[in-house]
Amino acid sequence: MDLNIKSFALAAGILWGAAILLVGLGNIMFPGYGSAFLKMIASIYPGYIHDASYMQVLFGAGYGFVDGIIGGAIFAWLYNRLL
Repeated sequence: MDLNIKSFALAAGILWGAAILLVGLGNIMFPGYGSAFLKMIASIYPGYIHDASYMQVLFGAGYGFVDGIIGGAIFAWLYNRLL
């Protein structure tokens, strides 16, 4: 059974973007929450700064969405090729 690449990529993008969004919002509400995770994300995504601001959280979530789409598409394509 082949994976639908577009659907899988979109699902992965939504999940990864939502994860970064929720951890970022949690960090704003509870300072220190997820700091190590957000610092790691900041070291990967250029321009994203581990900062407790809504704009940075949205910026990171957007980065995560795009990154999740790309990673999900590559994963689904590779899965289909190896199947």
